[in-house]
Amino acid sequence: MNIKRDNIFIRFFKGVIIALGFILPGVSGGVLAAILGIYERLLTFMAHIRQNFKRDFLYFLPIGIGGIVGIGVLSKPLEYLLANYQMIVLWGFAGTILGTMPTLIRESTSQTKRDKFDVIWFLSMLIGGGIFLFFMSEIFGTIPANFFGFLIAGILIALGVLVPGLSPSNLLIILGLYSPMLKGFKSFDPLVFIPITLGGIISLLTFSKAMESLIKHHHSRVYHFILGIVLASTILILIPNPYSTESISYQNVTGSDWLWSIGLFILGAILALWMSRLEDKYK
Repeated sequence: MNIKRDNIFIRFFKGVIIALGFILPGVSGGVLAAILGIYERLLTFMAHIRQNFKRDFLYFLPIGIGGIVGIGVLSKPLEYLLANYQMIVLWGFAGTILGTMPTLIRESTSQTKRDKFDVIWFLSMLIGGGIFLFFMSEIFGTIPANFFGFLIAGILIALGVLVPGLSPSNLLIILGLYSPMLKGFKSFDPLVFIPITLGGIISLLTFSKAMESLIKHHHSRVYHFILGIVLASTILILIPNPYSTESISYQNVTGSDWLWSIGLFILGAILALWMSRLEDKYK
């Protein structure tokens, strides 16, 4: 693998950009890492962490610092938008998510043709996974915004880096952890940052080797699984859920709200398609 020697400031800026994948529903940290040309090196580093540890750690350190700074800076305006324009923002996010679907569909059959088991995987995640996610809070109760809850958030965020196209923020909205996470991020609250960081490290160390192996040996199955989860979670973002405290609400909406929502939905889809083409170019 060719080793790119970006300077520290470029790597810091890359970290700031990748932070968008941590906090924006519909944006995948893995996609952004691929666009910026560091995804394969990150996956190799985490899957074989003992090999060239010092070199790779020093390479990714500025990226990690940039990610932390980016999260803190970008969380405050995003929290404001969700508090005051929830419906419009969530429809925009949904459009962004759906805009990534064509790339995921192409990627799902890039190595092998689709077969009936792939379809079963997809439908199982779309229908079964969607039903499970809808009633998740009712089944398990609301996940509290405490150390354990943010540890789970960190695990999901790291999975969004390991699996390009998977946006963990969708799931965090459903679980009721998204708004508390943003509030902690904007104030650089260590009680939020520490468990999320630990969860992310645990997830990366635990699943990176498995993800590398799964993508290598079961590429089509993995991506049809992802397709089902992505589509199910996107639909759920736009459906009011009495079991979720952060669910979208359509009370007192106006015609102007609908126009803005549909407009941002289309704009988000176009933006995601453009980003997907960049991913294909720089992958």
